[in-house]
Amino acid sequence: MDRRWFLAAISSAGVATTVGCSVVGGSKTLSEPTVHTESSGRRSLSFTSKGTEIGSLGVTGTVTSEGIDLETELWHRRDTAVRSITLEFWMPPRGTDSGTAVAVVSPVEGDSSPPPSVSLSSPRHESGSIVEIDDLDDLADETINTLEFIVRPGSETATTLVIDGRIELASGAWFGSDYTLDGRLRLDFPALRNQ
Repeated sequence: MDRRWFLAAISSAGVATTVGCSVVGGSKTLSEPTVHTESSGRRSLSFTSKGTEIGSLGVTGTVTSEGIDLETELWHRRDTAVRSITLEFWMPPRGTDSGTAVAVVSPVEGDSSPPPSVSLSSPRHESGSIVEIDDLDDLADETINTLEFIVRPGSETATTLVIDGRIELASGAWFGSDYTLDGRLRLDFPALRNQ
């Protein structure tokens, strides 16, 4: 047997296997999170896969004279990085108000990188507001707790805030999976009736 041919064949197989490694884990969507309720204005979603927590999204809201002040915290597993965050804010009953307005309060940036891309929009044919954040740079591999919002209800009778969240996580491991975390938070603010 020709050793050179044999070594070349094994090397080619090894390269082909290595190239495919990033695809081995694939992509997973986790859309049935566990909801943790600490109070009517504090909830979090915990996303797990095979008994291991992959990420969590927590929101704390307080009623002020301007509306609802929201603080968020996004945690994710160490071997993942945040690719993008999409949050849709709305207050039921949908379609009966002039739209839930959202303002991004805090500067969304890391220690040494430029700020990420942040866009605000309205969903088509629906009331509410969508916040999309990507290009997170050095924030991508950290717990993100610098996202703060002010939410103004579009109706005087609205007291429930719904946040539909989608977080895209990229794996840093050879055989790891990319994840899409999809979940919904409902927070009740009865104090809005008194304004």
